[in-house]
Amino acid sequence: MRYEVANTVEEAVAILGQAESGLYPLAGGTDLLAQIRSGRVAPDGVVDLKRIPELREIVADDAGYRIGAAVSGAELGEHHDLVADWPGVVEAAELIGSTQIQGRASMGGNLCNASPAADSVPALIAAGALCSIVGPGGRREVAVEDVVTGPGKTCLAPGEIVAHFSLSRPQPRSGDAYLRLIPRSEMDIAVVGVGVGLTLDADGVCIACRVALGAVAPTPLVVPDAAATLVGRSVSGAALDDLATAASAAAQPIDDMRGTREYRVHVTGVLARRAAMIAAERAGS
Repeated sequence: MRYEVANTVEEAVAILGQAESGLYPLAGGTDLLAQIRSGRVAPDGVVDLKRIPELREIVADDAGYRIGAAVSGAELGEHHDLVADWPGVVEAAELIGSTQIQGRASMGGNLCNASPAADSVPALIAAGALCSIVGPGGRREVAVEDVVTGPGKTCLAPGEIVAHFSLSRPQPRSGDAYLRLIPRSEMDIAVVGVGVGLTLDADGVCIACRVALGAVAPTPLVVPDAAATLVGRSVSGAALDDLATAASAAAQPIDDMRGTREYRVHVTGVLARRAAMIAAERAGS
């Protein structure tokens, strides 16, 4: 197999953009290598992105965070400011695989693998994250919710890669959370995943909210109707009931070996309620 190492974004784009190259980008490789070994994909080679500085660093400033697409889950968990500002995003990324996998797996790979059950994607969407995509035509900024177009499919054109994610500094009294249900205690694929990000005013009333669902549709879902049930209300009682109802109504799951459609629709509402309560508690503290 051909193995290339890129040291800059431009070099990676040039190699991947070669006509009929048959090369795949390698960030963490925790999905790609498993797919190669199982015969699901058969690339002519890989382009290792781990030596590109932009993809391997977390840069924080007054505006927010720039998180390299190849930063590992373990490294995210060690960045104390990021954990404090966006705990839901970090927790979601840390749910990917085992401790060993955490040393390699990245949010960029988790997004571009385009699994409907990806854990970090709903959390990024709930946080309003953007990603910087670089390719032969230059650089463009895309909301995370617009990247995945179907199972295993993204909006990336040939030769394009995700370079980094952008997260703004959260507003005062803001919080986020991600919850999932899996059949086992760990290292399993989500049956349902829910991310919630919200902001409260001084009286504890929700003034902004984003709700995202995973594993209940072909792509991650943004649910404005669910978010609207909380805006202008205290995150409790009837508002949470309405949130759960709206989240369940938006779910479009299938019956499979991990759960029936009816069960997953119900669980979507349950997790939405719990995630909103956690996010509100974090916002209040």
